[in-house]
Amino acid sequence: MKKFSIAIHGGAGTLVKGLMTSELEAQYKNALKQALHLGYELLRTGGSAVDAVEIAVKSLEDTPLFNAGKGSVFTAEGTHEMDASIMDGQTLNAGSVSLVTGIKNPIALARDVMDKSYHVFLAGEGAMQFAKGQGYTIESPEYFYDEVRYQQWQGIKDSETFQLDHSVKKDGKFGTVGAVACDQDGNVAAATSTGGMTNKKWGRVGDSPMVGAGNYANNKTCAVSCTGSGEFFIRGVVAYDVSCLIEHKGMTLQEASEEVIHKRILDIKGDGGLIAVDAQGHIAMPFNTEGMYRACKTSEGEEIIAIYK
Repeated sequence: MKKFSIAIHGGAGTLVKGLMTSELEAQYKNALKQALHLGYELLRTGGSAVDAVEIAVKSLEDTPLFNAGKGSVFTAEGTHEMDASIMDGQTLNAGSVSLVTGIKNPIALARDVMDKSYHVFLAGEGAMQFAKGQGYTIESPEYFYDEVRYQQWQGIKDSETFQLDHSVKKDGKFGTVGAVACDQDGNVAAATSTGGMTNKKWGRVGDSPMVGAGNYANNKTCAVSCTGSGEFFIRGVVAYDVSCLIEHKGMTLQEASEEVIHKRILDIKGDGGLIAVDAQGHIAMPFNTEGMYRACKTSEGEEIIAIYK
């Protein structure tokens, strides 16, 4: 049996350590642990990497602690617009959705785009039509309402300011969520889901649903899920960049991930982090912010659940 492994993240950037209560820290770590163990159990019993990343991300979408699914931030109009993508490293098949509203688990919808349509990326009204055609229940706005998110929005509503979760230095909740996995057959997969930026306008889309920017998987190289300032991750084509450095420069997973996060993305003034796994089950989780909600577990017994450096 090959080594198998899974890594998850709940966003880069954290509450400044002084503002993080021990109670809150325990809540975050429990949420990470629950998602991690769901994905790991699936891999342990012979499940596929694609199924593992989907089930882990669904778990993170279902908690209001993270900026995805239930915990999504408010747009300038006071709505929730969610993005997600998933990719299978064995086939290079991928599915993405953007600007969807009322969908409890956007990652499940992205998976259906991959498995049940001829397309890769569906957005806005069209994505919603597809969801209804697949029998999705459209949740009411109340399902997504979170008081902390609402207050975050109230602070900058009606202004030209928008906020990346991890740039908030006061009490707030964070992060895009994601998962990467390598299964017992040596197949890798990646999944990423987000509620975007607080007070975002004009249908802004970040890197999370973009194949190659915020999410990528290829058995020949690695699977990557990114979190951070999306505009920079799009410009840097970050997820694919990690894969490229492995494929064309012969770098290890760790070397390529660190080159991208600690040098290439910083060179263009971007910040954030990523999680990555290769077909040998190696894991990398670099970030250049104060922290990154992250967790990983391997078939060799290693388990990490961490927030700060």
